[in-house]
Amino acid sequence: MNSLTAYLTTPIGTLAISGTEAGIRAIRFLDEPVEQPAPVPPELATCIRQLEEYFAGTRTTFTVELLPEGTPFERRVWAHLLDIPFGETRTYAQIAEALGDPKTIRAVGRANGRNPIPIIIPCHRVIGSGGELVGYGGGLWRKEWLLAHEGRPTQQTLF
Repeated sequence: MNSLTAYLTTPIGTLAISGTEAGIRAIRFLDEPVEQPAPVPPELATCIRQLEEYFAGTRTTFTVELLPEGTPFERRVWAHLLDIPFGETRTYAQIAEALGDPKTIRAVGRANGRNPIPIIIPCHRVIGSGGELVGYGGGLWRKEWLLAHEGRPTQQTLF
């Protein structure tokens, strides 16, 4: 299967969306704008449209086929992230507990950080036990923006 890439300019920077005719494999945050070099490949058009709707505030769930590559544990964590409703958050501890082993908090954090399809697999909805924003591959400012966009107030830093 041929790997395809499309770019989308968003309020939190350019997204590089990669996938095949079978589904989406990755979304990467780019710090520099990139022009779409050609028409969006039809295989990625639905994903682009759904992301545009999400950023416009008219979409709260995604229906595109996802093909994230990871270990069986990582895929379990990512599947659980898909169950976190729009506008809600969970802690790493809550996810570890839901997966059946509260001792896996750090492993849950690692899996969350390795999520290859951010936004659609909503790793931004995972927060620290005290409600603080911790760790986000795209930068905490993006995590804060995404949570605010979804209507969840974020804890402000004091300093």
